[in-house]
Parts: sequence; structure tokens; C-alpha cells
Amino acid sequence: MPDRSVRDGVAILVTGAAGFVGRALTARLVRRGPRFGRIMAATHDTVLPWSHPNLSVAHGKNLSPTEDWSDALAGISTVIHCAARVHALREAGDALALHRQINTAGTLNLARQSVAAGVRRFVFLSSIKVNGESTPTGRPFTADDAVTPSDPYGIAKMEAEQGLRELARGHGLEVVVVRPPLVYGPGAKANFQALMRALARGWPLPLGAVTRNRRSLVALDNLVDLLAVCAEHPAAAQRTFLVSDGEDLSTAALLRRLGVALGRPARLFPVPIAWLDAAAALLGRREALRRLCGSLQVDMRSTRETLGWTPSISVEEGLRRAAAAFRA
Repeated sequence: MPDRSVRDGVAILVTGAAGFVGRALTARLVRRGPRFGRIMAATHDTVLPWSHPNLSVAHGKNLSPTEDWSDALAGISTVIHCAARVHALREAGDALALHRQINTAGTLNLARQSVAAGVRRFVFLSSIKVNGESTPTGRPFTADDAVTPSDPYGIAKMEAEQGLRELARGHGLEVVVVRPPLVYGPGAKANFQALMRALARGWPLPLGAVTRNRRSLVALDNLVDLLAVCAEHPAAAQRTFLVSDGEDLSTAALLRRLGVALGRPARLFPVPIAWLDAAAALLGRREALRRLCGSLQVDMRSTRETLGWTPSISVEEGLRRAAAAFRA
């Protein structure tokens, strides 16, 4: 079998290539030119909005534990696995079983077939939820911390990481794990989109008193830049990396900066957090409030030092790009 070293040029398979992260990553890899000889983009049922001579597309791919990836993996040296069942606050049925089926078993099925196909490196887009749900302010998570996931999404991602490391030990696969916090940027959905919508409509928000928490975020451009580095950097093998924009913000500060980016100053009024908590308890929304009022910080010094990587854009630029796409 030929030595498909990531240091000698790579052919890359990107899973979830039509998703929020996967689409941006595929575009970035194609733009980086001839160093990546071929990009294979795997999607479930979506047609990508652009084409390129070095880009091939594998349609109809899903993360079932029995999916056949052999056609997509032919000649591939590096897999960047972005596809996942995304986290949802309220899910019907056995949420843990559903996440394990897709995010654990589906991932490991792809990884085992990758080994059989001669893939050298497997970059896994995991989640900071593997570390846990929150941090004391000023005490960020590190990549070496004991993991304490508490929800189905985080548990399934943790189990996928564990399975990948077992494969690495047994078969020499170079596994790289990246755990991002909240990712924002053009096309962001869920809570971040809801905040932009509220600000754009000028709705008053009772979050002016949430000034002491700190949350790490990562702009989409910064995340895909790091994933591209992890695809080829020799020092990335068998490592776990945390990533952020390098500046942690309180909820109130984030809303004010996002309002500036949208051209609609944030209308915040200070409601005591204890009152917010009482209201959230009555409405069954304590989990959502925790995300707004609690802290979750990451320490990415190890990422910087190991890879020589720094965020390519600032928080202001990331918010500007997200806001421009939202307005469009």
C-alpha cells in the first residue's frame, strides 16, 4: 500500500459537506489550491452550490452504522468528519440512543472503513460539550481536563472520541480531535440566529445585568481554518485541540457587539439574574437560561503552541460577517 502521508499532499474527504461547517470547510480547502490534490465532498441529499475541477461529490451518504463509504474513500488519505446529528434541547424519543446511533456508531463505522481503505489521518469535529456544560468564570476548560459530558450529544461525541483512539492504537490511524464551543458565522441557526433576529427587530432583551459571565465562541472562518491546518500538520496527530476566537465575552457584551454589527443597537435592560432564573423555572427553560447567563471558557494555548496557529479573524470581523449574511 502506498504511503499516503499527510505531509506529502493529501486527498481529503469532507463529510457533512452541505452543512454549516462542512460547506465552509469544503470551500476553504478548494481555495487552498494544488497542495490538496483532490477534495471529495460527501452529502446526504443536497447539491452543493459550486463546482471545481478538483472537487468530487458523493451524494446519498448518511451516518448510519451500516453505510457503505467505499466509493467515497477510494484514494483518500485524510478524512475530516463534520457530519453529525446536531444537539437539540428538546428531542422526542430516546435521545441518547439516537445520538449514539449516528454520532458514535456512525462515526466509528466510517473510521473503520477509513482504516480498511488506507486513510492515514482522521480529523474529528467533536464538541466542547465533551468537557462539560459550564466552567467557573476564569477557569477555562483545557484539552487535558477529565471529560464530564452530561447530555446525549456530549456523551455520544465522547464515546466516538474513545472509539477513534482505540482504532488509532490498533491500526496506526492518525486521529485528531477538535472541540469547538458555539460556532457562529454566515448561515448560523438555532440560538445565535434567534439572538440576531431579536436584535434586528429591536426587541428589548432583559439581559443587561448578565455582565460577569464569560463565554468562548468561535467564528466559522476560524474553525474551518484550524480544521484545514489539522488535516496536514505533522504535530496534530493523536492530539485533542480546543478552539475559540481568543476573546471571551459576557452575554451583554456579545449582544452589544452583535447589535453594532447589525446596525441595530442592542436594547438591553437589567433584570436581576435571580428573577430570570425564577421565570425560566416556571417556563421550563432553565437550560436555555444557563446558556445565556453561565460561563463556558476554553483555554487554547496548547492549540497555539502545538500548531503555531492563531485565529485568522477577530470577534468583530466574525460578527460582521455573520450579520452581513443575516441581513442578506
